[in-house]
Formats: sequence, structure tokens, C-alpha cells
Amino acid sequence: MSSLSDSVKLPCGLVFPNRLVKAAMAELLGGFSNTPTPSLLKVYDEWAKGNWGALLTGNVQVDVNHLGTPFDPALSGEYKDAETNKDLVELWRKYADASQKHGTPSIVQLCHPGRQTLRFAGRRGPFASSIAPSAIPLDLGDSFVERWLGWFAFPPPREMTQADIELVTRQFVDAARLMADAGFSGIELHGAHGYLLDQFLNAKSNIRTDAYGGTAEKRAKFVLDIVAQIRAVVPPAFCIGIKFNSADHNSTSFEDTLTQIGRLADAGIDFIEISGGTYEDPKMFDRGLTPQPEKSTRTAAREAFFIEFATAVRARYPSLTLMLTGGFRTRAGAEYALSKNACDLIGIGRPAAIDPNFAKLLLDESVDEEEAQMELKRVQVPFWINLIPLKTVGAGVESSYYTRQIQRIARGLRTILPV
Repeated sequence: MSSLSDSVKLPCGLVFPNRLVKAAMAELLGGFSNTPTPSLLKVYDEWAKGNWGALLTGNVQVDVNHLGTPFDPALSGEYKDAETNKDLVELWRKYADASQKHGTPSIVQLCHPGRQTLRFAGRRGPFASSIAPSAIPLDLGDSFVERWLGWFAFPPPREMTQADIELVTRQFVDAARLMADAGFSGIELHGAHGYLLDQFLNAKSNIRTDAYGGTAEKRAKFVLDIVAQIRAVVPPAFCIGIKFNSADHNSTSFEDTLTQIGRLADAGIDFIEISGGTYEDPKMFDRGLTPQPEKSTRTAAREAFFIEFATAVRARYPSLTLMLTGGFRTRAGAEYALSKNACDLIGIGRPAAIDPNFAKLLLDESVDEEEAQMELKRVQVPFWINLIPLKTVGAGVESSYYTRQIQRIARGLRTILPV
């Protein structure tokens, strides 16, 4: 059986020294400047010491006018080259150096929120529309309060024109070039959680009838064009991965989903991270209660939220490098996923927000199985939250708790387990 301590070589040639990857989480440490701040560098310096196989950053938005949160790091304009934009490269190089100075590869998660951009996030102004493949607003519920809150938080999108598509494609390519020039080991396109790339891939949010919609292959064109254009301008050993949703694709679209994954495999993607959930259906974000690590395969199997989907992908595309993220809390659970050949890499999020050295614990064979774990209870939600009929609010409380722990690490404070 594959071991957690085994190295993994990606198709591009980049080697992860072990199979445990610090998954992407929101840090909210970009400040009002939306740049890598000293606080952001501090927390990645701590994770860099943790013996992870790789570090995935939180969202780096490719357009400062469209942010997921007001404090996301983002690109503020066109990137030309390392000579023209020396100061910008040096700023991001500090981030890369902090993340990688102990030998751990760092992969930047590039994102555009599309219709999931908050009304008061980004520099486009609170009354400007967001953009999306189709002019379909977020559906956060049927009641008047849910519809009003959804409209207030997320402005209705307008359908992207061909010029919009070309601009956003260039923004992704510019961001990838900047990260390569700054010294990062690669990028991961955020094609999950209901953000713009996922909006194009998903038939529920993409009802276009042009070259970018109508079939699974056409809905994948936007993403595939971005992958191809990035590959053409970055070094051969620079990693290009993608985070891909599983949870919001039902059985009727299962074949479409696997078809899109096949196109990504043909495009030479270096790894696919299987995740899930959106603002409309926050499957991943509200999973807070973790089972105890009993010595049974049944319990271990429960840890991985999306293992069945990953197993199906593996069966269809056995040569793909797969990363499975969501729910891992124990060594036993991670080893179970590997033993079932569901994935090559284990993505770990919330335990890393509590303990930057969690990977060391799982990799230390002198630590017995019952100790190689972290119990994370559900975050207690204030009573008034239950008065708001919006399921994303409760999920946001859970997610925000761990963002605050990341910020405590950045300030040199002890993190706090939920009780």
C-alpha cells in the first residue's frame, strides 16, 4: 500500500516530498491593499515548517475588481513581465520565499468569483453587476428574506461577452506568469465551490448557446483555453492543477462531469483536486462534526467527504494525479483513502488551521494510531444565527472560525479548538 510519506512526482516533473497537502483556506490577510501582507507571510512561514508535501494558498483573485472577500490578495492590473513589474514580482517573491524556504513546494490557488463576488468586495463599486457565463443570480432560497439577502450580498450578474471572456482569460494567464516569475512552484485553478470556472463547467449556471455552452465539452472550453494559454508561457516544470467540484453534480450529469475531467486530463493537467460545495449548497463548508477514529474501515471511510466520486474518477482515468480534500482528521482516514486507490494526495484544511505541524504528527510512525488524529467538534453557532433563514450563514460561521485561527497563527497566538 502507498504510504503517506511517499513522494509524488507530477507530470510536469515537480516532486511533492510526501502525500499530505495543506489545503487552501481563506486567510483574509490581504489587507485593504489586497497584497501579500507581513501577516500572510508569517502564517505561511509557520506552515512551511510543518513538513507538508505541498502548501496550497488561499484564493488569489485574478482581478481586484472582483473579490470573494474584501481582503483577498489579488492582481490590481495587467502584468507585463518581470523586468517591467520589478516591484510587483519582488512583493510576491517574498510570499513564495516564506512558503518554500524549508523545501515545501507552494501552489497558488488562482480564482475569479464570478457571480459569487460580494457586493462590497472589490473595486468595481457596490452597485456594479458581477459577471458570469449566464445572467443567473445565486439562488439562496425561496422566501422573501432569502431572496432579498441574496440580492443584497451578491449583485445579480450580467452575461459575459466574448471580450469579457478574453479579458478574464488573460487575467488568469497574467497571474500565472507572475507567480512563476515570483518563484512559486505552480498554480491551481479554482474550478469548484461555485466560483467562475465552476459556473462555466456547470449546466445549472451556464445556459449559453455559443462556443462556451450547450454541451459538457463546450462548457469546459473556457477552462481548457486558460490551461492551454498558461502552459504556453510558464516553465515546463511549473505545475498547473485544478480544483474540481463533485458534490453539486448529480447522477444525471455524472457522465458530463467525467467527460470534462477527461478533457482536462488530455490537456495535460498536473493534478485534479476533488472537492465540493457552493454558496447555494454548502456541502463542504458546514461539515464540522468529525467521528472518532475507531479502528474500522467504516469509520475511516466516513472521513473523506467525496471519496466515492474520487474512486469513480480513478476508475475512468487511472493515470490522473488526484488529490482528495474534505474531512480528513486522522492518519487512519488518510491511509484508508490511499489503500482504496481513491487518490494520490490527501488535502487537509481545518486541522492545519489549528496546528501548522499536523502533517508531522501523521507522518511520525512513533505516534500510535489513536494519537495520530485531531477531533474537531462543530463550532457553536450563536442563537441569533438560527433566526436568519439562510443556510450559507451557518456554514460561514463554521468557516470563519478557522479563518480566525489562521489569523491567530499570524499574530503568534495559540490557536483554540472548538468546544
